[in-house]
Amino acid sequence: MTPARNERVVLITGTSSGIGLHAAIAAGRAGHTVVATMRDLEGARALRDAASDAQVSLDIRRLDVTEHQSVAEVVAETIARHGRLDAVINNAGSGRLGTIENETVDDVRAVMEVNFFGVVALTRAALPHLRGTRGRLITVSSVGGVIGQPFNEAYCAAKFAVEGFMESLAPVAATAGVSVTVVEPGAVASSFVANVGRDSSQSGPANDPYAAELEAYLARAATSFGSAQSARSAGEVVADLLDGDRPAFRVQTSDSARQFAAVKLSDLDGSAVQRMTAAWLG
Repeated sequence: MTPARNERVVLITGTSSGIGLHAAIAAGRAGHTVVATMRDLEGARALRDAASDAQVSLDIRRLDVTEHQSVAEVVAETIARHGRLDAVINNAGSGRLGTIENETVDDVRAVMEVNFFGVVALTRAALPHLRGTRGRLITVSSVGGVIGQPFNEAYCAAKFAVEGFMESLAPVAATAGVSVTVVEPGAVASSFVANVGRDSSQSGPANDPYAAELEAYLARAATSFGSAQSARSAGEVVADLLDGDRPAFRVQTSDSARQFAAVKLSDLDGSAVQRMTAAWLG
């Protein structure tokens, strides 16, 4: 099945919920051919229900971005079925809440595998096809890829790596006609927040020297996410980048995300960021 040329064939990761789900639905509504992927197809019900409600057809496939064979197979299957690949939205991700003294190196490595190396693997597999269509490479980062945040060391490290990778790749890819964009949401109301690798009902290690600061951070985070942007709104921002003029390299999904990122981008010595984040620890 080859789509009409005015449509885009777009491969999206992490579509079982949140931003990825809503980006897939919005892209489908816009008339694009959407290959919507997720690590476990048993979690596809919410996406299938949303697609049915929106009256859009999606090509739903399994993709674990940490498995090289899975990445290669999905890209090959997309080309075989749809004839080309016009855009990739790297959205799959996982969080981790904690500080390194209470974590293991393997904990950090696992976060890097999903959030960074998964992005690298799919980008590498997709680029030859995106060159052929002069396509778009869109990666959902985070304001946590701009400003390091307490107790998010592994997650922010991975998102910083994504931003450095994409910022370095962008001018090279542009010479082959491929545009590169990183999307930086702020607080978004989604199940991602509930899956950050820590059950807030469980206590930390005995005599944890950071216990009070962590509780202060969690209280502040709860307030922040109480007024979070909806996943639907953020997903629609992502999907909109598929159409029209080629987007900027860096795109925030809300006014609050723009204001937050602006603190770092005008903070040459880092003192403003340190004052701001230190205040979150009470």
